Amino acid sequence: MKGKPLQRQKVLKSMPAVTLPNGTIKSFDKPVSIADVAASIGPGLAKAAVAGVVNGESLDLAMPIETDAELRLITGKDAEGLDIIRHSFAHLVGHAVKQLYPEAQMAIGPVIKDGFYYDIAYDTPFTPEDLQAIETRMKQLIEKDYDVNMQVVSRNKALQTFESREEPYKLQIVEEIPEGETIKLYHHEEYTDMCRGPHVPNTRHLRHFKLMKVSGAYWRGDSNNQMLQRIYGTAWGSASDLKAHLKQLEEAEKRDHRRLGKQLSLFHIQDNAPGMVFWHPAGWTIYRKLQQYIREKLKVTGYQEISTPQIVDRILWEKSGHWDKFKEDMFTTSSENRDYAVKPMNCPCHVQIFNQGLRSYKDLPIRLSEFGSCHRNEPSGTLHGLMRVRNFVQDDGHIFCSEDQVQSEVSNFIDLVFEVYKTLGFETISIKLSTRPEKRVGSDEVWDKSEKALQDALEKKQLDWELFPGEGAFYGPKIEFSLEDCLGRIWQCGTIQVDFSMPDRLEASFIGEDGCRHTPVMLHRAVLGSFERFIGILIENYAGEFPFWLAPEQIRILPVSDDARSFSEEVCDQLIRLDIRATIDKSGERLGKLIRNGEKSKVPILAVIGAKEVQNKSVNLRSRRGGDLGEIPLDTLIKSAVDADRHRWSDIHANAE
Repeated sequence: MKGKPLQRQKVLKSMPAVTLPNGTIKSFDKPVSIADVAASIGPGLAKAAVAGVVNGESLDLAMPIETDAELRLITGKDAEGLDIIRHSFAHLVGHAVKQLYPEAQMAIGPVIKDGFYYDIAYDTPFTPEDLQAIETRMKQLIEKDYDVNMQVVSRNKALQTFESREEPYKLQIVEEIPEGETIKLYHHEEYTDMCRGPHVPNTRHLRHFKLMKVSGAYWRGDSNNQMLQRIYGTAWGSASDLKAHLKQLEEAEKRDHRRLGKQLSLFHIQDNAPGMVFWHPAGWTIYRKLQQYIREKLKVTGYQEISTPQIVDRILWEKSGHWDKFKEDMFTTSSENRDYAVKPMNCPCHVQIFNQGLRSYKDLPIRLSEFGSCHRNEPSGTLHGLMRVRNFVQDDGHIFCSEDQVQSEVSNFIDLVFEVYKTLGFETISIKLSTRPEKRVGSDEVWDKSEKALQDALEKKQLDWELFPGEGAFYGPKIEFSLEDCLGRIWQCGTIQVDFSMPDRLEASFIGEDGCRHTPVMLHRAVLGSFERFIGILIENYAGEFPFWLAPEQIRILPVSDDARSFSEEVCDQLIRLDIRATIDKSGERLGKLIRNGEKSKVPILAVIGAKEVQNKSVNLRSRRGGDLGEIPLDTLIKSAVDADRHRWSDIHANAE
């Protein structure tokens, strides 16, 4: 046994040896391809493999192995393999498009979350019928099980190839590739594409996909460039995965906040004020209830609410550093020979309040909060309902503290975040800690202390978190909180950031225990982030069926007899006086229609009142969550409704948790 390692060393010197992940070493007497190694292991793996990782680099199966190497084979069951399949589907889009529309010019086709896209220059807009034709042609090409042949070429060869094919976008890409960098062409029968790869060796690996939509996209994302057509698609490793994804998309479409916003008359956005929200009474009710809840939580956790101006002199933004870094995204105006900016964030204004009067270390921490209305000049093409707007309100807050208070303040904020998210129906929270970037302000000593404070706060609470080195802001490290909705989608919302820069730039200071002036640490923090975006998330998470305490219309009273109208008014008045949002359906429709209308409007509680209920001073209750609850005394309804609203329960018969 002791002699075998020596024998192996001799073999390694005379022929290439490939080390597999399980430690097995396969030796060959000549250079081999990755595909050859897969075949030597077994026919099943040879058929399933889509690429290989050689010494840490992902490569096509056709790539040769000429020296000793470590190899890990990739199949479609691996996450990396699925990305390769999706990328290869993008090439297949190109193949199909060029067959159907030979004059189309191909740009880029990368992988994205859950799928891929391809940007294409073509004078005639693609219609839904064109998209279906492209998908059909892709399926026909897949059925041929043709080989995808990879070729490593020189820069000149790549230029000649795409010049002869009249592909100006590909030519531009080739011209930007540095001399000496490997260029790969992928030949799909008569169609040729270019990519770093790797790609599948044969279209038999491409089975489960669907083209989703066509949209516009500027070349290189620059509005000064030509508008291209972007074909989106999704692809998966199995038919069941594809089916599940399409079902989730169908559910997401039903929950789209823009669709529900119109259906439930919550809000609208129009061209007269792009990216700015017109809140309808029902939507504004949700907004105010959410704001009221956050205000209560901030009050009991020691925040002082403030309000700062919407328009501030350019000089302040220059001093804070925002003018240089952010001016293209700011709305500006002028008056009396002075330049102003509509505030895109609240932090410089909060420092101005801190700076009023002499502060002592005994005053710290000082926690300031503001429901600050901000404006940012987002590109029109990025605007998306409530999720991406130009005018938004943050549940913004800034904590001015000493360095040794950072950990405790972060710890308290974490508790606040988890409590708020749980109340709003989100139980699964992921946490990301981002540390110092290469370009930053502040000494390494202060960064060490701040990063440790954030990490200690997380570890002390025994929370799971993920480290993202180098992704902190230039002024300090940060923690980001992301919630998971009912469809498994992740939304980054809350954040707390340590800032060494702005307090110093804006001359914030306090008198320390030593009698000297010190610069406070500034913690930027938000629980919801943008009210607009968070309400969009809530609409989609609940599909418009808000919990009782947050619903714009909590109880709808349904009178079903002539003598029930007066009692219905009495019931409604009592509920309204107790701040319960109650209404009466006075349409006079039959009971079945009244109930259907209430359910369509997603009202949590329907209270039916007929002659019997008038006589008994009761209501016949239907709960969205609990179904038909039968007849209950009016006093019971009132008490249950008040308790549910006060304790923020999901329904009037829910238990306090």
